[in-house]
Amino acid sequence: MKAVRFFGHKDVRVVNDIERPVPKGDEVLLKIGGAGVCHSDLHIIDEGTVVGTVFTLGHENAGWIEEVGENVEGYKKGDAVLVYGPWGCGHCKPCQQSKENYCDHQSEQAYGGGLGLDGGMADYMLVPSSRLLVPIFDLDPVIAAPLTDAALTPYSAIKRSLPKLMPDEYVVVIGVGGLGHVALQILREISGAEIIACDVTEDKLAFAKQLGAAYVINSKDADAAEQIQKITGIKKAKVVLDFVGATSTIDLGTKVVSLDGDLTIVGLGGGHYQYSMNGLPFGVSMTNPYWGSRTELMEVVGMARQKKIHIEIEKHKLDDANEVYERMRQGKIKGRAVLIP
Repeated sequence: MKAVRFFGHKDVRVVNDIERPVPKGDEVLLKIGGAGVCHSDLHIIDEGTVVGTVFTLGHENAGWIEEVGENVEGYKKGDAVLVYGPWGCGHCKPCQQSKENYCDHQSEQAYGGGLGLDGGMADYMLVPSSRLLVPIFDLDPVIAAPLTDAALTPYSAIKRSLPKLMPDEYVVVIGVGGLGHVALQILREISGAEIIACDVTEDKLAFAKQLGAAYVINSKDADAAEQIQKITGIKKAKVVLDFVGATSTIDLGTKVVSLDGDLTIVGLGGGHYQYSMNGLPFGVSMTNPYWGSRTELMEVVGMARQKKIHIEIEKHKLDDANEVYERMRQGKIKGRAVLIP
């Protein structure tokens, strides 16, 4: 079968000689409908965050069940499902709470399919356990695939701060990319806070307005923080969601977050923050959430089925993988690219 394989630093190849897996036990073989292309892939490809192994890329996956192992119950051939991305041990306390993204044994194992183990940029994908599947019912797998990260990650981050997102507060979203553009829609649906969106291009800012942002600010502007504070007034923003994670965006967040606010850094931009007692308003929680729980992914599927959120996608063939990654490096992807076998 065809697959997009990672062979090492900056070495990604589309191959045609992978043997189709045969599921056994609780394993499930999925016929892939779509695999999302995530910026996290570039950290693997360009920066070597996963080394010493060869595997199929793709951690945002959806498709139809093709075959099941002898111990699988509740699923049958043809069922449309998502693959929950972070694979834990399945046995520790966080895993039993559906939080495999915070598995106690994460440091001892690969993070999941496409992140050290074989993912879904292929004709077929072997999922190691049926517990990692989430039904999508009438959703198109091509459209639904990015829900597993591009929607789940911002949804989980926003839920952490939901009690603070009241109608008399402001929330700042930095970065209107693959995750940020979904975050705007989620905030519009489940919170009452006024939304301020930041990005560095006018087309992304216009996109943010379409998705529900009340205000947009170009974060390249030297006075971006002052522009935001003119909107929020002295109270500043109760929640800041940084989907970039560069030093410059973290610095912007520290300047506009309020007393007792949340500064949530989701993006993996490699930024740094030098802590000092006077560097943040008192009471601020600075967090770096990772993905979300499987039950939260079920909630995200519900939002998508109710048409409360949608992911802007570009469709591409598996053969176009390297071209898509290059466009992503150049910041030319609007929303999410999806590879279709």
